[in-house]
Amino acid sequence: MKIFIWRHSKLYSSWSMFDEPHVYRDNYLQAEIVVLAGSPEEALELIGEDPQWNKEELRRIAPRVVELDQPAVVSKQIHFG
Repeated sequence: MKIFIWRHSKLYSSWSMFDEPHVYRDNYLQAEIVVLAGSPEEALELIGEDPQWNKEELRRIAPRVVELDQPAVVSKQIHFG
């Protein structure tokens, strides 16, 4: 098993970024989803169970993958604003 972390921020996006992913159905500034699964495809299947998440858009973003066989910092997030 692995931990897959998808994180997307639209905090500094502008109209010039027309092809920017939109990973969550409602409007958002920052979105993060963390999934425990055996593969990225299995993680996306689990994400697909919640219709608010757009898994096709998440496919455009490479997730951070945390292996469970060694110690690691799993997630960090700092937001000034």
